[in-house]
Amino acid sequence: MTVENDADVIVVGAGPGGSTTAYHLARHGLRVLMLEKTEFPREKVCGDGLTPRAVKQLISLGIDTSAEAGWLHNRGLRVIGGGVRLELDWPDLASFPNYGLVRPRLDFDDLLARQAVKAGAELRTGMNVIGPVLDDAGRTVGVTAEHGPDKAPVSFHAPLVVAADGVSGRFPLALGLTKREDRPIGVAVRRYYRSPARQHDDYLESWLELRSRDSGDKLLPGYGWIFGMGDGRVNVGLGLLNSSSAFGRTNYRRLLTDWLASTPPEWGMSDEANAEGPILGAALPMGFNRVPHYTRGVLLVGDSGGMVNPFNGEGIAYAMESGELAAEVIVQALARPAGAERERALHGYPAALSSRYGGYYRLGGLFVKLIGRPEIMRIATRHGMPHPTLMRFVLKLMANLTDPRDGDAMDRIINAMTKVAPAV
Repeated sequence: MTVENDADVIVVGAGPGGSTTAYHLARHGLRVLMLEKTEFPREKVCGDGLTPRAVKQLISLGIDTSAEAGWLHNRGLRVIGGGVRLELDWPDLASFPNYGLVRPRLDFDDLLARQAVKAGAELRTGMNVIGPVLDDAGRTVGVTAEHGPDKAPVSFHAPLVVAADGVSGRFPLALGLTKREDRPIGVAVRRYYRSPARQHDDYLESWLELRSRDSGDKLLPGYGWIFGMGDGRVNVGLGLLNSSSAFGRTNYRRLLTDWLASTPPEWGMSDEANAEGPILGAALPMGFNRVPHYTRGVLLVGDSGGMVNPFNGEGIAYAMESGELAAEVIVQALARPAGAERERALHGYPAALSSRYGGYYRLGGLFVKLIGRPEIMRIATRHGMPHPTLMRFVLKLMANLTDPRDGDAMDRIINAMTKVAPAV
């Protein structure tokens, strides 16, 4: 029996990766159905601070990133560690803008989803996608979902499905695509605090060393961040990588409050009365920790495919970039007849991802292993922080901000390193 398709492409998840994919597909005239399990606006952990990589993607979506449109701009990254406080401006490049942004995820994801709808995608919320619809050959030809509070079963059909359902990856898991244990993974927790003293800042702030005043200035595991939201609040959080001996054996929420107790009282972060909302946490799937990124009619985008940058924990930019790439591949694939010719085009997606990020993520995996050793982290912080030129190189490397052509000496070194490193 022939089943009529509900769309050319079904996108599972309306986060940054899903909405970007849907936007670019719709712009090319394809019928796109975007299924989101929650309702907008919605809260998400982390992600309020955006580097120039993410800014570039927002501009590609036609989004106004001006201050008048509600965006808080920043000039770069302030790094604190080894007794040194260093402000590093985002590099001036041809490939990326020279500013970052801050915007709450509560508003950010809603904005991107509405942009996809404006381009022509159809969005249905309250759709909890639970698995694929398979044909006799085992190829995905649609999805099954539960709709609304009564969990009414419903199914949708399309020739291709994009899994953009985040770190949980329920849809890939239903296809048997489990996480790879040999790839790095992190965990992050964050909380908002009312802090008029820190609400406006030209820099995102990264703490390479966390200390607990209650434990005699004891050095705590992990790294932290603080940045103003521009509305009287700050986003404060910390992350820990699985290369650390404390990973999985630490109360991360207690770790955050221990660190904040050592911050200046005028910042307001050591006072529980200034907290807004609970401490929320999320996993950070890094370095392609779920593969293959295309199989049996399904493409993985963003966190669903483990695309978080191992160097800095950034996920939004890579979710959006992989969504744009997936859309390009899908447009070309659907212009071909179903069968071997179309499959050849679709298999170009994981190949393109590997070419673009594989070597860089391999370097990131080595970096994660090194900084998981406290003695190496202490040496790197103590001897690296006093040298601004070296730290500018580190910023370019960790934020993956280089020009592929006609860049400076730092760009050429970083680009050469990522090319010679074997792809993950």
